Amino acid sequence: MDALIGISVRNWLQLLKENRYAVDRQYFWRAAFVTQMSLLTSIFRRKEENAVGKLVNGVEIKPPLFILGHWRSGTTLLHELIVRDDQFAYPNLFQVSHPHTFLYREKAVEKALAKATAEKRHMDNIQLTYNSPGEDEAALCVASLRSPLIAWSFPRREAFYDRYLTFEEASEAEREQWQKAMITFFKKLTWRYGKPLALKSPTHTGKIRTLLKMFPGAKFVHIHRNPYKVFQSTVGLFNEAAPHSRLQHPDGILMNSGILQRYQMMYNAFFRDRKLIPKGQYCEVCFEELVKDKIGQVGRIYEQLNIPGFDRFRPKLQAYVDSIANYEKNVHEPLSEEQKLEVVQQWKMGFDEWGYKSN
Repeated sequence: MDALIGISVRNWLQLLKENRYAVDRQYFWRAAFVTQMSLLTSIFRRKEENAVGKLVNGVEIKPPLFILGHWRSGTTLLHELIVRDDQFAYPNLFQVSHPHTFLYREKAVEKALAKATAEKRHMDNIQLTYNSPGEDEAALCVASLRSPLIAWSFPRREAFYDRYLTFEEASEAEREQWQKAMITFFKKLTWRYGKPLALKSPTHTGKIRTLLKMFPGAKFVHIHRNPYKVFQSTVGLFNEAAPHSRLQHPDGILMNSGILQRYQMMYNAFFRDRKLIPKGQYCEVCFEELVKDKIGQVGRIYEQLNIPGFDRFRPKLQAYVDSIANYEKNVHEPLSEEQKLEVVQQWKMGFDEWGYKSN
């Protein structure tokens, strides 16, 4: 339900058709709710397009800053740090959940939710409100239907939707659908804020070639983490978060196998295309070092990417770092020796590239 909350009627009907209406009985209530919300979304979408559509279409998107990295590699922490800088804008959770209507509805939602109590994210205890930074892929999921996140709702077609991690096996028409949705969403955010966007979606990690064609001046920060920890935490993510969007039972799906395969797909494309990024537009960060020295690592990113204003930004960044000093990470089930062996064998590229020990 979470993943599809802002879908339009047209896209919802298309998505059901593509999946042969295979909603399991136990999730009929969830499908009914999505249907109801899609009707409201389509009504508000028309109102928004009539109000500001022409203005948004004329907006020029400023070169974005993309934060890359596999799920549970520290992309959220890095994003939270960088967006404390007022020179950047970012999509919040309401906006990524309602990409078709947020310009029309956001003021009313702000009033309604201004005093709402923060909730903890399912998988890592991070405090969230409606205006917390969100992943733009969530918006592209409902706006284009060409996203691996659709598999959270229809897990029996997980392999089909995984091709949208890199688009290497997708058609040009499918790629164009995704690109059109991204451009529209980014234009709306730019019209709303008038600033460069700082964006975080792990799904972008395998799309460097496409993103560079769309935004030649974009800058990229990639964050990596010990592969054992990444696997362990990603299993927790899929156990805790994915069921909240599910419309069918994942019969026959081997979750661990899918996680291992997606890492390979993502990083085969990443390592191949990373060299295409022009000098001065790419920086790499180690999660373990970021945790130890948040201020120093963010400063290094600004220096390496020639982002101005770090001295001005530093006091605000320090205040945020101080505010999260007592944050406690989730504790996950330790990996078995069999799981460790499988991770080493299939994610060898990560161990070798970043020098993590496999024993």
